Parts: sequence; C-alpha cells; structure tokens
Amino acid sequence: MAMCKLSIRALAFCVSGALLSSCIAKADEVKVMISGRFASAYRELGSQFEEASGRKLITVWGPAVGTAANAIPARLARGESVDVLIVVGYALDEQIYAGKVLPDSKVDLARSAIGMVVREGTTKPDISSADALRRALLAAKSVVYPDSPSGVYVGDELFRRLGIAGPMGSKSRMLQVAQVADAVANGESEIGIQEIVELLPVKGVTVVGSLPAEVQRYTVFSGGIATNAKNPPGAEALIHFLSSPDAASAISRSGLEPLSAMPAK
Repeated sequence: MAMCKLSIRALAFCVSGALLSSCIAKADEVKVMISGRFASAYRELGSQFEEASGRKLITVWGPAVGTAANAIPARLARGESVDVLIVVGYALDEQIYAGKVLPDSKVDLARSAIGMVVREGTTKPDISSADALRRALLAAKSVVYPDSPSGVYVGDELFRRLGIAGPMGSKSRMLQVAQVADAVANGESEIGIQEIVELLPVKGVTVVGSLPAEVQRYTVFSGGIATNAKNPPGAEALIHFLSSPDAASAISRSGLEPLSAMPAK
C-alpha cells in the first residue's frame, strides 16, 4: 500500500512537472501573423530575436487583406489567437478599428520606396530629381510597372504629375508583380519601376535608385499587439526589437528603409 501511494505521488509530481514545463514553454512563445514585403527582414531578425531573448516565434503567413481562409482578417474574425501583427500600415489600422489590435501598440517599422531598374550592364539614367526622372522616362523606349498599389500610383499619378501621361501611354504597361524585373532582365523592357524590396532579389537587373523625394510614394509596414494576445510581454519585446537600431541593418539589406522606434501617429 505504501509503495502504491508513493507511486501515485510520483506520478502526480511528474504530471504536474510536465504541465508546468508546458506552460513555461507556451509563455515563451510569441505568435506572429505577418504579410507583405517585411518578410525578408523578419526572417533574418526573427532568429536574432529568438537567440537574444530565449523566446520562440510561431509565425503564420497570410494576405493582409481579403476574405480568403488564410487571410489575416479572416483568421482574426474566426477568433484565432495571435500576439503580434506585422502588416502594411493601413491594414493594421483596419484591425485597430475592428478592435483586434491595441491602438497604442502600433509602431511603424519600415517603409518601402519605389525605385527603378535597368538591365544589368546598361547605363543607369539620372533620376536624382523630378526633371531628371522625366527626361529618363521620355528617353526610354519601354517602361513596365506592377499591378499593385504602387504600380497604380505610377500609371495613374506619377506620369501625370511629371506631365508625361500622354507619351507614356503608348510605351508603358502594367505587369504582374513578379514579372516586372524579369521583363527588364530579359530585354523585353528598358526600364522597370517598382518597390525596391521587390526588385533587389532579381538577377540580371541593376537598381538605379529610389524615385526622387518630390514624387516618391512610400508603403509603410507596421507592427501591433493583438487584443487577444496570450503573451503581451513577448509581443512588446519583439516589436521593440524590430523597431530598434539593432534591426536597422537587416531592414536596409532587404531593400526597406528602417524607421525610428517611435509609436506611429
């Protein structure tokens, strides 16, 4: 009987120890939902965060908008738990308005600039000013841009602001996002205009630079803490790290521009 009681106590101790270990492990996990062009920087910085903090990141990828089953808004609407959201700024604002993200937790992490590419080995045109960009586009035989919000800006607004909407109409065209730099690399088009973060990984092209400030259109990527976060301290630590000076180099290497560690307005 004594041995039986001892065995029961030992079993209970083992079970409670296992449950405690499981709880500790869960407490050290930070679940992240992420979408968009911050992904490259996140992959590098995520491992750095895990090593420095001892926490484990559980990452879920999906579209920042839309109603597809794997889209982040749909996941949140189903009540799926998450600690941190990292998406394009306007999509995070929508989740704040929906009550899914804490308003005061929003931090702008990086911004994505629109730039230009030419085929590798060809002369890079001067695009240092709006006038220089206008001359470069008028001199080009063909221009391509993506079927994305930044591409819509190029086709509908940039050319008009530069006063060249008429001439560009006959020699510019919109392509799928993944095809723009490839079209330049294989010689189908002389110039490509797209977000630099999307251009850098493509071989066979040279990034000329960002569009001049007076006609630039940035896309901002932001992070925020979910209202149903199970690990708020871990979530706060991750956002602090991603917006710190320690993260700036990796963000820059990915083609994005790091932003200061200040709460978004």
